Amino acid sequence: MYYFDVAKCKACPLREGCYKPGAKSKTYSIRILSEQFKEQIEFELSGTFKERIKRRPIIEHKNAEMKRFHGMDIARYRGLFRMRIQAYLTAFVVNVKRMVKLKEQKQPALN
Repeated sequence: MYYFDVAKCKACPLREGCYKPGAKSKTYSIRILSEQFKEQIEFELSGTFKERIKRRPIIEHKNAEMKRFHGMDIARYRGLFRMRIQAYLTAFVVNVKRMVKLKEQKQPALN
């Protein structure tokens, strides 16, 4: 983003196109579009991206649950292998919790 002095804009011969009387500052921005950025924009317009973005809130919710309630915010062990074991066990616990909750919903309470 570029900032221009308004006094220079007042003296510019092209001021009708961009300068508005009474403006206190003038800015101009240029978008930089690289090939990777263009590819990303095309991907975001595809159906694959739209399907993935629909599922994202569900996944993010589970990740937040594992972080907040099951200790995934802190690595309990050193090393990538042990951290993976912690992640697998945490995911297992979250899945078991879900299975128990689903099983309780299907069975009526016994009185």
